[in-house]
Amino acid sequence: MKIVNNLIEKINNYKNLKIIKTIDGSNSIHNLDLDEIYHSRNGAIQESFHVFILNGLKKIKNKKKIKILEVGMGTGLNVLLTFLHSKSIGIEYHALEPFPLNRDILSSLNYSEILSENKFFNDIHNCSFNKLNDLSKNFSLIKYKQEFLSFNLDGFDLIYYDAFSPRAQKEMWEISNFKKAFSILNTNGFLTTYCAKGSFKRDLEKVGFSVLSPPGPFGKREITNAFKN
Repeated sequence: MKIVNNLIEKINNYKNLKIIKTIDGSNSIHNLDLDEIYHSRNGAIQESFHVFILNGLKKIKNKKKIKILEVGMGTGLNVLLTFLHSKSIGIEYHALEPFPLNRDILSSLNYSEILSENKFFNDIHNCSFNKLNDLSKNFSLIKYKQEFLSFNLDGFDLIYYDAFSPRAQKEMWEISNFKKAFSILNTNGFLTTYCAKGSFKRDLEKVGFSVLSPPGPFGKREITNAFKN
């Protein structure tokens, strides 16, 4: 575990990170130590919208308030997109990020420019950790410098599972994480993620999830939704 944590801590060393432009024009980050890109090269914004908004937030109907947990906040893009697509409902957004990105890297991202929402993006990264931050009338954010398995809140309607890939962060794709996810979701709540590995889906089913494989974003065949029915 010490070796794994040492690798993950390099994420926070901006000298080992490189800003790249993806096909849809939005920036992403290449972690050179892990050889891992935070988003798809086919488009950071288009991937995040497809996986977490279209196949996550937009699938929840007839609720006035939604409680979301993001595992792996990273750049804050998923928080920003959720805010932009949830103006008519209340969102209580919890975000886990044990190793927040350096401000120099965050200031090089172009999401605010593309999505025309500079203030909220800055608020995401400027607000305090471990504190309820009311960022708008209908949107509150709580950030934690905490790993998923040690997180002890429950009652979530939706989990954005956005950890690094199984190749780069193997420990985040062990079955203990999915048992945890199942236990903290409300009945009829669900998890959405970009990962579509067969072994991952089988592990989800082992812990009790009903698994669906919606079509993926441009450049990817499918993604995964896992429901607690």
